[in-house]
Amino acid sequence: MRSSGCFFLIFLLLFSSQDSFSSALSEAEVSFIAHRQLLSLPENGDLPENYEYQVDVNLTFPNARLRRAYIALQAWKEAIVSDPHKITTSWVGADVCDYKGVFCAPAPDDPKSTVVAGVDLNNADLAGFLPVELGLMSDLALFHVNSNRFCGIIPQSFSKMAVLYEFDVSNNRLVGPFPMPVTAMPALKYLDLRYNDFEGSIPPELFDMDLDAVFLNNNRFQNEIPENLGNSPASVIVFANNRLTGCIPHSIKKMENTLNEIIFTNNKLTGCLPMEIGSLENLTVFAAASNSLSGVLPKSFSGIKSVELIDISNNFLTGFVPEGICKLPNLVNFTFSYNYFRGESPECESSRTKDVVVDDTDNCFPDRPKQKASKTCTPVVNRPVDCGKSKCVRPSLPTPSRPHKPKPTPDVESSRNKN
Repeated sequence: MRSSGCFFLIFLLLFSSQDSFSSALSEAEVSFIAHRQLLSLPENGDLPENYEYQVDVNLTFPNARLRRAYIALQAWKEAIVSDPHKITTSWVGADVCDYKGVFCAPAPDDPKSTVVAGVDLNNADLAGFLPVELGLMSDLALFHVNSNRFCGIIPQSFSKMAVLYEFDVSNNRLVGPFPMPVTAMPALKYLDLRYNDFEGSIPPELFDMDLDAVFLNNNRFQNEIPENLGNSPASVIVFANNRLTGCIPHSIKKMENTLNEIIFTNNKLTGCLPMEIGSLENLTVFAAASNSLSGVLPKSFSGIKSVELIDISNNFLTGFVPEGICKLPNLVNFTFSYNYFRGESPECESSRTKDVVVDDTDNCFPDRPKQKASKTCTPVVNRPVDCGKSKCVRPSLPTPSRPHKPKPTPDVESSRNKN
């Protein structure tokens, strides 16, 4: 099998268990921490006007920005109920730049002033909540708290982080609807919400932001993917392992110059694969396995010249696998198992003798091993779906014979290494 850039770096399994950090809290502990946060929130859930001046601090600071950071960090320390590695024991005194996990730098708008520019507490095993006072740290460019045990919601005050570039709260126990404060962060480029308990709809505002990477997988998001998905300039978007319904938006065509990797795996998506996907010439990973997609595989897919992995397994797709797809120059893995395909081009068959992994298990190929029974295939292959008239509803088809456990699909985190 040939080597191909970051393709072999992206195989963190989406279907593996969450980190032990975020699963260690009992439901009673989660409820207790979330209740503590609710009691601490002001009436409107945001910081009162001029809040910093209402806090009495008997210390001297080089500037007002570091004083605000001190107030925020002390409130956060108070909100942390478990700190087994004693990270916050260093959070004492006026020198906030010496706090563990806190990083300072000259302010971009005033190089003579030092500010708290980053917080990196990844894998610290902290349990607690994110207090509203964290909104005082408006100079943050980086906020990384992945793989901890933070519970509750993301406060509205986070919308004050006007220069925040990276926001990573993945692998915690955060709840509530999509955290709208992130849509008010004008400088944000990297958003990672995966492995939490966020629910409800994904807001259209998200795809009008100038983001480069969006990780929403392994939450409880539901309803349709907003139609303005194509407005996003992101190179990586992961929707996997939610409860999303409806079709893949046709506006995806507008991402032809920017999108590299997109993963829809393990949702409740319906309808046909849009032919516009064939316009995505820079796409390297396309995964839409374990949904309820129907219809044929568009011939336009032969236009995704850079693609290395295509995984459309575990759907209701039928028809023939077009020749152009198996001839894609950079293809490494093409998985279309557990569908209702009834034929493929000779080029796909010859690919098996080359350096391309092709998995066609459990389809409707005649005289091929490990295929569906004829009586299972006939009702589907004899009732083709007209994708020109297809609506975003679940097809009236028999339940597909799927593997006992969904086949692992790639996550793109390791190609975007975070510290």
